[in-house]
Amino acid sequence: MTTFRISEAAGLLGVSPDTVRRWVDAGRLGAERDEYGHRRINGVDLAMFARAQVEEAGGEVRSSARNRFRGIVTELIRDAVMAQVEITAGPFRVVSLMSRQAADELGLEVGVVAVAVVKATNVVVQIPGHEHVTSHL
Repeated sequence: MTTFRISEAAGLLGVSPDTVRRWVDAGRLGAERDEYGHRRINGVDLAMFARAQVEEAGGEVRSSARNRFRGIVTELIRDAVMAQVEITAGPFRVVSLMSRQAADELGLEVGVVAVAVVKATNVVVQIPGHEHVTSHL
């Protein structure tokens, strides 16, 4: 069974360790103590909690694209025709190239909350420490 330390769970959820501790203390997220007295969170429980967090935040939208990263615009480079938009969503960085007109119509500026919606026909799945083994869809 895979378990995670509070700090690892926080990194995966894109929140602070204190936030995860508060969720555990409030009973929203289960945790057990290991032999050293440290709290450990079961991987399946963490996955179900993460999914519930997305659903609570309105992550389920009628769309064929299932990969959504809610974050903040951290960089925006515009020229006459194109715009490069960088969104930081938790520990993740998502970069999009779009028309300048689309960026202007969306009102994109540094500091604005935005959702990067990703639909891909090719997704590489890796497990940390096992980068040499990948699976292609």
